[in-house]
Amino acid sequence: MGFDVERVTAECVKWIQDWFAAVNPTGNAVVGISGGKDSSVVAALCAKALGKERVVGVLMPNGEQKDISDSRKIVEHLGIKYVEVNIADAYDGILNGIQNGVFGNTSDDWNGITCSEQTLINVAPRIRMTTLYAVGQSVNGMVANTCNLSEDHVGYSTLFGDYSGSFSPLGKLTVTEVRAIGKYLELPIDLVDKAPSDGLCGKTDEDNLGFTYAELDVYLRTGVIENLEHKEKIDRMYKRNKFKLELIHIPTYDPKIEIKIEH
Repeated sequence: MGFDVERVTAECVKWIQDWFAAVNPTGNAVVGISGGKDSSVVAALCAKALGKERVVGVLMPNGEQKDISDSRKIVEHLGIKYVEVNIADAYDGILNGIQNGVFGNTSDDWNGITCSEQTLINVAPRIRMTTLYAVGQSVNGMVANTCNLSEDHVGYSTLFGDYSGSFSPLGKLTVTEVRAIGKYLELPIDLVDKAPSDGLCGKTDEDNLGFTYAELDVYLRTGVIENLEHKEKIDRMYKRNKFKLELIHIPTYDPKIEIKIEH
């Protein structure tokens, strides 16, 4: 059974409407806008569900961001309100604070901390989520989680960063399906097909993962994968990161599409 993009899109829109009616009938949807497919689709779905006047986009570059024009492009395309908040000072402040912190009970091996590469990557999304909640509380807003099923399955999201939020429209949809919805909603194709990346290391997500989302998505929906090395890696990543999925409940609708492997 193929992916029914029209049905799933309509059900997702209805779910957003019902969720807001139950939780915050007059509230706004607050969406962090990265300029990629996920945030673009979430913002578009919220605008369709609530009306563009009830969607607030938040652009959060970290200093100079070369693709910030993509973020501006989608908010202009959708006609939603937005605010641009540069997180560079907060980012630098936290890292400098750690590096120059006061270390108690000092010893030869406890007189400083060198932030790891993964720390440098994860601090930014956690600051962005703090920013989103600050905006949300200021505008009667509910913060959207913009993660998708494919990324969540292999742990390719930051706990208390992008893997946070009050509602998760894409939480049960794969990358392939999210792209299909983006095209169905006639969003700018360059944003829908934009290769996802963390914006720091210069590599795409797929470069870092070692397999493609297309391969992962087929495995998720059918249980079939030809490359056994990739299968072992995907299964290993899922088991290692499963605690993230169990930490919070994803309040989303059921697209009625099976997952053929453990999830």
